[in-house]
Amino acid sequence: MHFVLTINQRDSRDVGDLVPDLIRSLRHLPAAVPFQRTIGDEAQVVLTDAATAVEAALIAVRQRRWHVGVGVGELEVPLPDNLADARGYGLVYSRRAVERAQRTGDRVPLAVDGPDGELAAEAEAVLRLLGLIVAARTEAEWKVLDLMTPGARGQQKFVAQELGITAQAVSKAVVRSHWSEEWATRPAAARLLGLVYGPASLPPAALPYRV
Repeated sequence: MHFVLTINQRDSRDVGDLVPDLIRSLRHLPAAVPFQRTIGDEAQVVLTDAATAVEAALIAVRQRRWHVGVGVGELEVPLPDNLADARGYGLVYSRRAVERAQRTGDRVPLAVDGPDGELAAEAEAVLRLLGLIVAARTEAEWKVLDLMTPGARGQQKFVAQELGITAQAVSKAVVRSHWSEEWATRPAAARLLGLVYGPASLPPAALPYRV
């Protein structure tokens, strides 16, 4: 199973080309085919882990500059180094998803597509709720959250010392930003993404391998 993310820029005419910055922010994530520019102000990646797909999508949503399409489906193997040479339904689903994300208006610009349309819609709904949480955070809150480690205990005092603020201020930032709720919900989003793959699938005549 592959998760193909297609991410294109929302405002390149106003702020210039930000694709290199996007790729740098996602470079640390394990990928079957690393993030790369595909055409214009767009980048793609192929992942094999649903939780990593959730992480990548939320990083892009945090930046508030991107339309994010997540396609769930197989690609032909062996996978090429250059995504221009890749083939498979995952690419088609990802393209459909990002095109729909471009039409979301004021909503979180993220969409999911795959063989099971009903589960894709459910995964999309959960990811958009997470996206609302992530995109609403302030820079001050991110300064705190970027130093936090999910599941670790006793770290708020350390974060407070690092930032020169009180532990109470750290606690308030964590609560206000719904950080704990986000991390408690991520596994559900990843589970739904994994279920999008099947058992339903489209017949070969229904889709081209590449658009």
